[in-house]
Amino acid sequence: MAQSDDESAPGWDAIDRALAPIYGGKEPRHFGTLIRYRLGGPDPLDGISAYDRDTPVPHWHFVTYGFTDLYGPENGVADQNGYGFELTLRITRSPNESEPPMWALNFLQNLARYVFRSGNILRVGDHMNCNGPIALESETSLHAVVFAYDPELGEIVAPHGKARFLQVVGITLDEYAAVQSWNSAGFIELLRQSLPLLCTDLVRGSVLKEVATAAAVQRGIVNDGSSTGLLFVSPLLWELRGGLVRRQSVKLTLGAGQIEIIAAVLRGRLGHGRALCLRGQDFSVDFVGGEQCGFSAKEDKLELRLTPEAVLELFERLQPRAESFGLSRFPELQLVIKGTEMRDANGAVVKTIG
Repeated sequence: MAQSDDESAPGWDAIDRALAPIYGGKEPRHFGTLIRYRLGGPDPLDGISAYDRDTPVPHWHFVTYGFTDLYGPENGVADQNGYGFELTLRITRSPNESEPPMWALNFLQNLARYVFRSGNILRVGDHMNCNGPIALESETSLHAVVFAYDPELGEIVAPHGKARFLQVVGITLDEYAAVQSWNSAGFIELLRQSLPLLCTDLVRGSVLKEVATAAAVQRGIVNDGSSTGLLFVSPLLWELRGGLVRRQSVKLTLGAGQIEIIAAVLRGRLGHGRALCLRGQDFSVDFVGGEQCGFSAKEDKLELRLTPEAVLELFERLQPRAESFGLSRFPELQLVIKGTEMRDANGAVVKTIG
């Protein structure tokens, strides 16, 4: 497919070569940018192509151009092809649908803005809560994504380095919680059984409503534990109490809206000998296993050591409701759960958890 100008683009050609075995000379719907990002344009990706497919289910196959070095090596690092990936996205298509959905283009550009601004490289198994529907102003239940290898595309082989195609897969919030409580690899394999080519279907419900799938996830959590070692939470506050006369204790404040996932991941981590870090805006808390309960604090970091019995007690006590409580197994720790207000795009409170 031709580029937007006459500039040599070996990286662009490499992407086209990777697509050729599947699509041959088929012409996609292509959406380019008028002004490149590096020249001050608003969109990081130079182009996005969308191929219409009929098998194994009718869908659109989106492919990005821009995460890799399209016009030659730009960072001066040998064998490093940009960020090392291009994104794909497959969206189910109705039989009479002749144009790809525009929300997908905006969504992929927004993912690119996140990568370009943060420098964070996306990898297979990464997952992300989108804090709303992946298709804005839609009623879809898909509010999160997980990243997998595209099931049909392999590597991009360019003169200045290799890269892979990562497919963005839309998932529901309970599926996202399952990914965090277990691991991405296992859950992606379960998705493959229900979603041909891992197509994103905006109208689908959660695969966890299927008894066999839900049972498989629970077995995975029990057998493998959780691969999620870090959770970003808000609010997250802690303060030390007591001193020379009174025995020192610590108060930890969390939000009710994230309590269920914290509890599930905590048990899946410490129950398998792994630590869990909660990180907030100003503070962090490390939960680690120990033979005795205790804590230590340094600057903005708190470490809580819990015995297996204390982990189980904490897991059972953590509920999404506003309350304050202590643990019989860890009397020096006080937990405060604050209600969480869920707001819409305009800032209005639509739901209160706790």
